[in-house]
Amino acid sequence: MDAEIGIFGGSGFYDLLDEAEEVEVETPFGSPSAPPVVGEIGGKRVAFVPRHGRRHELPPAQINYRANVWALKELGVRRILGPCASGALRADLELGDFVVCDQFVDRTTGRADTFYEGPDTTHVSPADPYCPDLRRILLETAAELGIPARDGGTVVVVQGPRFSTRAESQWFQAMGWDMINMTAYPEGYLARELEICYANISMVTDHDVGVGGAEPVSHETVLGVFEENNEKLRRLLFAAIPKVGPQPEDVCATALRGARA
Repeated sequence: MDAEIGIFGGSGFYDLLDEAEEVEVETPFGSPSAPPVVGEIGGKRVAFVPRHGRRHELPPAQINYRANVWALKELGVRRILGPCASGALRADLELGDFVVCDQFVDRTTGRADTFYEGPDTTHVSPADPYCPDLRRILLETAAELGIPARDGGTVVVVQGPRFSTRAESQWFQAMGWDMINMTAYPEGYLARELEICYANISMVTDHDVGVGGAEPVSHETVLGVFEENNEKLRRLLFAAIPKVGPQPEDVCATALRGARA
């Protein structure tokens, strides 16, 4: 069963797909977090994978990112949207706002983050890691819907499952980074290695400790804000997905050109 567009996100998206069907997909990297569910949104064939598993049982560092991305590739997906709960490193970002990031900083350790482990040495550039066309669609759609969405920002990705210390948060803020989360890497970069378009949508679910006097982050608070604003995310995706066309000949589709000696 083929699909055009992929979504990584929370288990609540199961209910979004019309006449959804679960599809078992084998990958060279093991099983994805859960079998993809394929259905339609606005006439587009969409495949959804809950990155943390059906019951949110997979912590960020234990997610099989390679299997998740490969499973969507096997279904024919060429364009992926990756919404994720994120902490704000800026006091001017409000809870429930979206940031359509254009850069990431990787602070994770030990994650399997490449499909190219030899024998051919392959260097895929992540200089501009997120698809410009998908970012444009998301931002234009958010504006049409009156949903606050910041154009551009840097997300720093930490290993998890722990949150930041005060010292780490101060460092991240001093570096000028905007968002912090635990799943944006290597998900988006792996898509680039397979020449698949990917866009990050970071929802502000909390302010990192010390931002604007914020108290320490709690998982309960993050989930509460995410649930309160999940309908806004659904509206954005439902309006944006019908506008997503075939993959253009862009930086994503041509990522392997010149990547091998």
